[in-house]
Amino acid sequence: MTGFDDRERQFEEKFAHDEELRFKARARRAKLVGLWAAGLMGLEGKAAEDYALSLVAEDLKETGDQDIIDKLMADFRAHGV
Repeated sequence: MTGFDDRERQFEEKFAHDEELRFKARARRAKLVGLWAAGLMGLEGKAAEDYALSLVAEDLKETGDQDIIDKLMADFRAHGV
């Protein structure tokens, strides 16, 4: 293997690692926002956990934050928050 091959492999590994960290951070953020929102809507225990996980799933549907914002606003309106 040449130095260029090693360097290319290292860049690819760094990129994959960075993307994995970015994904985990976004998923954690969505879960924490979901738990916070669940508390505002009066959800507790398993219901709150399920709601938080639904936000994580919602975030995977589209790029960006608008999908989570739309879901939160609709759910807040539905629960009178």
